[in-house]
Amino acid sequence: MDNQSIQHTRWNCTYHIVFIPKYRKKVMYGSNKKDLVEIIKKLCEMKGIQLIEGKVCVDHIHMYVAIPPKMSVSEVMSYLK
Repeated sequence: MDNQSIQHTRWNCTYHIVFIPKYRKKVMYGSNKKDLVEIIKKLCEMKGIQLIEGKVCVDHIHMYVAIPPKMSVSEVMSYLK
């Protein structure tokens, strides 16, 4: 991935985030899985976050995202939750 820029700064802030529901409940399958994929893609697009790669498993979600430096990782996760 190329470095992106904001005014006078070039950045490449990529993170591997694992999102796990409480008690690792196995609730992400079937139609829920398809809905989650669409919702996460749409939310990332709305905030300007680049979703490089993602996978929804039965009890957790893996995301590899590029977050602009003006946003913190905790801010993004609270937005997605």
